[in-house]
Amino acid sequence: MISNTSILASARKTILSESESVARLVTLLDDDFASAVQHLYSCKGRVVVTGIGKSAIIAQKIVATFNSTGTPSLFLHAAEAIHGDLGMVQPADVVICISKSGNSPEIKVLVPLLKRFGNVLIGMTGNKTSFLGKESDHVLNAYVDAEADPNNLAPTNSTTVQLALGDALAVCLIEMRSFAAEDFAKYHPGGALGKQLLLRVADMLGGTHRPMVSPDCSIKKAIVEISEKRLGVTAVIENEKVVGIITDGDIRRMLNNHDNIAGLTAADIMTRNPKMIPSSTMAIDALHTLENFAITQLVVVDGGEYKGILHLHDILKEGIV
Repeated sequence: MISNTSILASARKTILSESESVARLVTLLDDDFASAVQHLYSCKGRVVVTGIGKSAIIAQKIVATFNSTGTPSLFLHAAEAIHGDLGMVQPADVVICISKSGNSPEIKVLVPLLKRFGNVLIGMTGNKTSFLGKESDHVLNAYVDAEADPNNLAPTNSTTVQLALGDALAVCLIEMRSFAAEDFAKYHPGGALGKQLLLRVADMLGGTHRPMVSPDCSIKKAIVEISEKRLGVTAVIENEKVVGIITDGDIRRMLNNHDNIAGLTAADIMTRNPKMIPSSTMAIDALHTLENFAITQLVVVDGGEYKGILHLHDILKEGIV
C-alpha cells in the first residue's frame, strides 16, 4: 500500500514539472510565433488544426477555443487526413500541425500534401529540426526537457505545453480583434455562461409579473393580488406611476401592529421608494442588486412605466448561477 504522503509527493512533483515546462515557454517565444499569429489573424478561410495521438486531442481543444472566440476552425485528424479527409482543407485555410517529435509517419505523409496545396503551415513541435519543423512556414517551439512521468513516456509536459501555446494563440487573436464579452456571448448562448452574458430582465417578465393595486384599495384586495400573482409582492400604482410596493413582510408587520385592519388601505402599509431597474438590465446584474440589498423582488420600470416585478426565483430558475 502506497502512503498518502507518497501519493501527494508524486502529484506535487508532476504539477511542478508541468508548471516549469510551461514557464519555460516564455523564453522560447520568438518572431515565428508573432508571424504565425499574424497569419491566423488575416486568414480568409478557416484555421485547420491537426495532429496524431495525444496531440490530436490537444488540437481538438484548440479548435474549440478558437471557435468560441471568433476564429473559425476545424479539427483534422492526421491519420484520417491521408485517407480522404484532406478534402476538408480549402485553399484559403491556415493549417496548424501539432507533433511532439515532428517525425511521426503520418506527419511525414501529410505535410508534403499540405505544402502541395499551398496552405500556410504552422508547425507546433518540440523539435525544430524535425521534418515538421523544417517544412513549416512558421514553427511554434513546444520543447520540453522530459515528460513528467518516471519513464519519460506518457505525454504530460509536452501536451500541457501544447495546450498553453494554443491558449496563447487564442488570447493574442482575442486582443487583436478587440473581442468583447458581447461577442463571446454570441458563441455561448446556452448554459449558465451564455445566460449571464445574454439574458436580460425583459426576457423573464410574463403576464403574471405585473401585480398592481391602487393606493386607496383595501388590504383584502392587496392580499388577493399578492396571492394570485404568486410573487409575494404587489406594486402600488397611482397615475400610472409606481408609488410603492406591498410585500408579504409588509402584511405581517401590519398584522403585528394593528388589531383592526378594516379601515386600512394599501397606502397605509406600502413601502415607498422601492428598488427599481429598467427591463434592459442584464439578469446577472439584477441578481447582484438583489444580493446587495438583501431583497427578493425588484420593480421593473422603463421611463416611469411600470413593466412588472422580477423575483429572485425567476433568476434562479434560469440557471445563471
